[in-house]
Amino acid sequence: MAKLTKKQKEATSKIEKNKLYSLKDASALLKEVASAKFDESIDIAVRLGVDPRKANQMVRGVVTLPHGTGKATKVLALVTPDKEAEATAAGADYVGLDEYLQKIKDGWTDVDVIITMPSVMGKLGPLGRVLGPRGLMPNPKTGTVTMDVAKAVQEVKAGKIDFKVDKTGIVHAGIGKVSFDADKISENADEIIQTLLKLKPTAAKGTYIKSIYLSSTMGPGIPLDPKGV
Repeated sequence: MAKLTKKQKEATSKIEKNKLYSLKDASALLKEVASAKFDESIDIAVRLGVDPRKANQMVRGVVTLPHGTGKATKVLALVTPDKEAEATAAGADYVGLDEYLQKIKDGWTDVDVIITMPSVMGKLGPLGRVLGPRGLMPNPKTGTVTMDVAKAVQEVKAGKIDFKVDKTGIVHAGIGKVSFDADKISENADEIIQTLLKLKPTAAKGTYIKSIYLSSTMGPGIPLDPKGV
């Protein structure tokens, strides 16, 4: 196991052993234990009592964080010429079609979200091997395949994120920055927790939310009380 640095030991010592924190207290403590010289990202990890291998227990969804992620999200709009002006006006960083499809074929994936139209999805099929593993393949369920391209771009820029339970049953999501005040961190975390509660599969038995941790990029994880959410 890697040895903890002096700063990491100091941060860990501020977290009481075996204590489960309220969301409000954890959000405040998170700011105390973050010690990096840069504005660390904040992540939430929620372990669910589901079996992701079974289709009827897959948990996937989208959420618009009330205070955004604090991160500038780079958006590529793959649209037909008649939609280009609309996508650009809405704030898409890259707008076009064939030239970007070729760039992706050549290995370019320097974007966070790709938004496209139903009529273009056929052209994206062959790029599944490139886009799929990076979580960039547009999907109607997450609102990234739509005729209302402008609305989709604006929502992503405002803090809309999509999440999916991984094969170990955990949902990970970035929910802000350490520079956010504690209330904003708490409200963003609560938004994703409440969304997950609404998405509980009927096939899931037993405890649904098993554990929740908040952490910053370089900081230790802070355990939340799942019963208090």
